[in-house]
Amino acid sequence: MLNFKINSNEIDKIGKFTKEEKYFRLKNLNHFNDIGFPNKRNEDWKFSDLKEIVSKNFNKLELKLEKSKKPKIDFIKDFEHNYIVIINGELTYSDFKYEEKDKIKLQPFINEDYSDSKKHNPLLNLNHALSDKGYFLDVKENYKFKKVLVIYHLFTEDLDENILNSKNKIKIGKNSELHFLEFTINESKKNFFNNVYEDIILEKSAALKSIYLQNDKSFGYFHKYSRNSLSSDSNYTSFIFPTGHKFNKLDLEFNLEGERSECNLQSASFLDDNVHQEVKTRVNHLFPNCKSYQKVKNVLNAESKGVYQGKIFVKDVAQKTDAYQLSKAILLSELSEFDSKPELEIYADDVKCSHGSTSGNLDKDSIYYLMTRGLTKKESTKLLVNGFLNEVVDSIKSNSIRNFVKNKLENQFINEY
Repeated sequence: MLNFKINSNEIDKIGKFTKEEKYFRLKNLNHFNDIGFPNKRNEDWKFSDLKEIVSKNFNKLELKLEKSKKPKIDFIKDFEHNYIVIINGELTYSDFKYEEKDKIKLQPFINEDYSDSKKHNPLLNLNHALSDKGYFLDVKENYKFKKVLVIYHLFTEDLDENILNSKNKIKIGKNSELHFLEFTINESKKNFFNNVYEDIILEKSAALKSIYLQNDKSFGYFHKYSRNSLSSDSNYTSFIFPTGHKFNKLDLEFNLEGERSECNLQSASFLDDNVHQEVKTRVNHLFPNCKSYQKVKNVLNAESKGVYQGKIFVKDVAQKTDAYQLSKAILLSELSEFDSKPELEIYADDVKCSHGSTSGNLDKDSIYYLMTRGLTKKESTKLLVNGFLNEVVDSIKSNSIRNFVKNKLENQFINEY
């Protein structure tokens, strides 16, 4: 499938739009049709040639998907939680039984911003043109969630070479706080493509903690662009455990738009088979006295490929910036590959910024030491890999959630290695 062009009448099939929105969608569709899926000529995609990946793995991409029957959700029983259920990108139902419901607003997403004309990523244009589902969660001022929120993303078994486009938005009001777990469950055994645009807004002194986790391996091809805006004194902590998707690219942008705002991103994953995964970050320090921390860890086996592109941008007025970035990878196979591209772009002179990247094999002396204590080579490898990845998992403060994440990752590792 070398050429994937979309007829403009597909926009009319989505619904009726104002003249302004129709023009916005058509403009973005025309741009996608001109460019197509991104390839290595695009600097942001130099390690992930999506045009080639799609051509090799899809015969077609279906835009139309009949609404499925609501499948039964196997809710997490390890800890009490509120929940939102998203089926094939569509807001389906929710329950905020532990919260004050007048402090929370949830509705299907309605696009009201037609100003985004970014052209560095054609998948954003595709999303702007064809997105027809998603959600908007608004947490009012001065409210702290009492229990964690689990956002269940369920992909149904009837997905087969479909492409889904959805837009989601989360707004955390002044002095408010939310912890959520984004949990993906894929029942499809066929290839499909999920393309998401996400907008997260933290107002003054707001706090957000998020965890991104898959239930199991899947044949899904996933792309998410996430734009995160942090106001003064706000704090965002994100844990990403993106093990399992056939292809997965997370394009994450953090804009520190007020003094003393902070973002903390940590990622850990085990990749196997011919899985391809990329985490791309850009942290923009736009105001003084802001902090950012990034740590990305990958273990790669078989013919898997991992990519990390991370950029720290410091504006000239952003004095007293404190920014840290580190990526580490362990390669268990001669056929696995890890590519790293750390960048610093600094225009202020009173800053503390650092970045680093390391990759290599497991330490042979450590394996030998464990084997002298009675473990097999395979058991020694598993122990060292778990220790390497659990450094990130152990940063989760909640015991029940930390144990849940740890068990999921260990089960995936046991099943794959």
